[in-house]
Amino acid sequence: MDFQHSDDQRALRSGMRDLLGAVFDRDRMRAAVERGGALDRALWRELGAAGFFALRLPEEDGGVGLGLPEAVLLFEEAGRALLPGPLVATHLAAGRVKGAAEGAAVVTAADGDRPVAHLADADAVLTGGGPLDGEALRAFVAAARPVRSMDPLTPLHLPPPEPVAGGPGRVAVAPGGVAGRAVSAPGRAPAYAGRLRYEAALLSAAEQLGSAARTTDMAVQHARERQQFGAPIGSFQAVKHLCADMLARTEPARAAVYAAAVTGDPLEIAAAKLLADEAAVRNARDCLQIHGGMGFTWEADVHLHLKRAWLRGATGLTEAEAEEELAAGLGGAPPRSGSSAAYGPGRSQAGGGA
Repeated sequence: MDFQHSDDQRALRSGMRDLLGAVFDRDRMRAAVERGGALDRALWRELGAAGFFALRLPEEDGGVGLGLPEAVLLFEEAGRALLPGPLVATHLAAGRVKGAAEGAAVVTAADGDRPVAHLADADAVLTGGGPLDGEALRAFVAAARPVRSMDPLTPLHLPPPEPVAGGPGRVAVAPGGVAGRAVSAPGRAPAYAGRLRYEAALLSAAEQLGSAARTTDMAVQHARERQQFGAPIGSFQAVKHLCADMLARTEPARAAVYAAAVTGDPLEIAAAKLLADEAAVRNARDCLQIHGGMGFTWEADVHLHLKRAWLRGATGLTEAEAEEELAAGLGGAPPRSGSSAAYGPGRSQAGGGA
């Protein structure tokens, strides 16, 4: 079998990179940081017009009619560009929430008791009980509590601590109360179940992959240009090893994400999320180290990749949840009661795919 990208897939990926370079360059990304991560509705509509959200809808329903492997390519480019917004939720809401496919509506997700991203900008919220909009959404937003986010491009709210009309139940936050480190509790159902849960995890993994590849490129470029002791720092063995390690993390993650997009197998998606999360976080850390003192400054972009990678790692299948799924799959044992792996139907029903 030939697993190389087709000409159409390469053109799709190249076109998305060109589009993001035109509508979300570094100046616009920094402007988004300065306004606290508030979404640019014009940018959201541009993405909708380009088919980002309707990519997998059938053509007869106004979509592009492509599959999960193509969606992974687009989300990889989004992660590379640090594109903000509830991209995964809006993509999965296409065809379910009016306006999501066209980019006319911003859709976020209340996934268990974890913080909700971009709630103030949302036109609808995906919950375990179905999408919230209209009066139910307004009640949900009014009862939610804003919390400080580790990522300046991703504003967060804690879901309401008490039941809201049309909304789910109670909130539980992990010890320490760090936004993005919340834990699920039985009081609130996850936003995604079955196949959608794994698709959401895979698309998040694709964003992590894009970020890992971007920080690798940033590190290599800086190592070539930065001079120390009369030579580029990339000529020093310690720096070479850091760059090589970054590539050695990125490429296995890429293979795992692409393979999981083809098979849609839940265990392969769990493995891909694990590898992509690790690559995104550790590559950003190594990139920061290669940049030295300037890497710690607000003006450098490295810290934005690191903070986004931390936040994404706490969404979808977290490290602990993915490890538990893999362990259960290897041993043939069912997921333990109350674990994330117990959400939704069994694996034979939960596989994603195009």
